[in-house]
Amino acid sequence: MKGLAEGTLALDEPVIEHFDRCLGCMACVTACPSGVRYDLLIESTRADVERKAKRSPLERAFRDLVFAIFPYPRRLLRLAPLMNLAARLGLQRFVRGGALLPLIDVPAASSPLPERTPASGEVRARVGMVAGCVQRVMFPQVNAATVRVLSAEGCEVVVPPQAGCCGALSLHTGRAEEAKRLARALIAQFEDQQLDAIVVNVAGCGSAMKQYAELFAGDRQWEARAELFSAKVRDITEFLVELGPRAPRAPLNQTVAYHDACHLAHAQRVRQQPRDLLCSIPGLKLVEIPDGDQCCGSAGVYNLFEPASAREIGERKVTNVLSTGAPVIASANPGCSLQIGALLRERGVELTILHPVEILDRALSGHRY
Repeated sequence: MKGLAEGTLALDEPVIEHFDRCLGCMACVTACPSGVRYDLLIESTRADVERKAKRSPLERAFRDLVFAIFPYPRRLLRLAPLMNLAARLGLQRFVRGGALLPLIDVPAASSPLPERTPASGEVRARVGMVAGCVQRVMFPQVNAATVRVLSAEGCEVVVPPQAGCCGALSLHTGRAEEAKRLARALIAQFEDQQLDAIVVNVAGCGSAMKQYAELFAGDRQWEARAELFSAKVRDITEFLVELGPRAPRAPLNQTVAYHDACHLAHAQRVRQQPRDLLCSIPGLKLVEIPDGDQCCGSAGVYNLFEPASAREIGERKVTNVLSTGAPVIASANPGCSLQIGALLRERGVELTILHPVEILDRALSGHRY
């Protein structure tokens, strides 16, 4: 990155390939003893690569197709049945070197989230919730559980119906202007709502939203607005631990292995809060995954653009998951859940993969596994 910035290194094919193969998992942020903001440096360099790189027409078209679909829930919803058909027919063998095609369990008639959900009992906070794009389509049950838990813990929940993609996929892949366009639209939806916090249940989204001030640095119209927005962003586990428990938890006598999503553990430094939240449930036994802070290979859309590397990394993660013997996996990012689930199914193994807030929701409702 320094070589490119100083002009001592050309942006040639080997350099482009090097950056394309970077997971963007942000483990370098955690590892660096000097606290270098590699997250910002990587995003800036990737944006430069995307502006200047000479990609083949086929590769450029494929990238454009991905970003014409995934940030837009309605388009993704229409495509989901075709993706499921391709996965069931085993067509991943013919897709970009074996890219994983996950099975997407989309309810036939998923109800939209209410724009406002009242708090149960005395109001402790008024929060906004980001429904997202991939999460909204592929894991609507996580959003529904998030609203129920927040309400049970005394929060009035506001979900602006027009709020869409946060721009995380675009930002983390170097499509900076696209990310800014999506971010501006999202910020505008939550302004003037008088919120104590803006809650998000997707690790990658939370990471991007907390960086909006840096994304709009120097922009007179949007920098201050982005800073105000980012200051209120909390991961759902982070927010609930800060708020403290109020609703009674029923026992869940189950062993759960917690998977650290990279953009939660490394980028946001939210590690202990999900564990504390799970350990607040009576009867639940939490176990650690060996090398748990290593990436699962999903990394946003990395598994679509670099499928061979993503599969190798994912296989290592799945082996470590299975070594725990836990029947339930807690994962706070939809990409991780899809990646791990698809590789488990390839091995003929069916484990339950849930967001931590889904597990808490079951404890609050007295649901048994």
